[in-house]
Amino acid sequence: MKELIENKEYKNWLVELKTKIKTSQIKAALSVNSELIMLYWEIGKMITEKQQNAKWGESFIVQTAKDIKRDFPELTGFSKSNLYAMKQFYMFYNQDNTIFQQLAGKLEPEIVQQVDGQLQQSEYKDNSLNTENILVKIPWQHHVLILQKTKDINQAIFYVKETITNNWSRAVLEYQIETDLYSRQGKAIINFNLTLPEPDSDLANSILKDPYNFDFLTLSKKAKEKELESKLVEHISQFLLELGKGFAYMGRQFLLKVGTKEFRTDLLFYHVKLRSYIVIELKMTEFEPEFIGKLGFYVTSINQLLKTQYDNPTIGILLCKTKDNLVVDFTLKDVNNPIGVSGFSYTELPENIKNELPTKEQLENEIFNKIEN
Repeated sequence: MKELIENKEYKNWLVELKTKIKTSQIKAALSVNSELIMLYWEIGKMITEKQQNAKWGESFIVQTAKDIKRDFPELTGFSKSNLYAMKQFYMFYNQDNTIFQQLAGKLEPEIVQQVDGQLQQSEYKDNSLNTENILVKIPWQHHVLILQKTKDINQAIFYVKETITNNWSRAVLEYQIETDLYSRQGKAIINFNLTLPEPDSDLANSILKDPYNFDFLTLSKKAKEKELESKLVEHISQFLLELGKGFAYMGRQFLLKVGTKEFRTDLLFYHVKLRSYIVIELKMTEFEPEFIGKLGFYVTSINQLLKTQYDNPTIGILLCKTKDNLVVDFTLKDVNNPIGVSGFSYTELPENIKNELPTKEQLENEIFNKIEN
């Protein structure tokens, strides 16, 4: 490491690096996040190129962190681990120039809504970031998390786009990655392309997942639909997070009066982007074709009783514990209402353990008795 400190090439390189940091400090007052991300990209590029050309070892990054700390003691974010992350950041997104070109365009909301997420491309001549690149639109710690949790560049870009579109916090981003939203988004079996106009059909498809992850619930294997419904409402915050942005909860067991009879939906939502009512029916069994008939009736009823001229057609979502995809596909082919079918999972609690656990009322009484005593 002593040889590196005395190396003239390294000294010149360090001067160039510190100049970039000083310049960035001035610009950061105007645009904190974008300037920081662009600086980190440039540092990652400089480290990568210098290691490749000068054949400097890993100690080079350690020494660089020490020199920056000495000359900029008030600055944070230039530790050894963060410098490694900057290098990884640059190398990861620079590995495929075609994909990187896609990142260099303005992020239009209506484009993000498309399933394939194609971006408009701006004129782009080198591999430097600019303020129009979507990589500068999310915080650095979000990038670090994505780099730690994903290996595929398409998957990483998906989470970058979704973070921007939904304004995810780091905690929410981590949840979405750990529950593998990338593999589940837009995977439900649907008939939207036959029952909804474009681009509504694409947007409607993009909001559905398969399977839905209800691991925030603990139910027995013998649980019924009403228990699942009750638990989902009880944990409405987590449920809405799993459903995704745009869902507004309207109620459970929503009353529909048709003729002389009364009917009740399991769960009713309104989607603000689609401008559509969404009926969700829950089945704790394997999918059966007759389930679609009942859900279709609810969709038609809401279109007749609730939908206004300003609303788009109501959408039905059937969530089943298991399903045969071919049976679902056959069932939906000649259905006129827009309907999607997905599976779901939750934490199963063995019945013998469940019987040993106290009920909510027993817990409340125990707490009350302790307070009284």
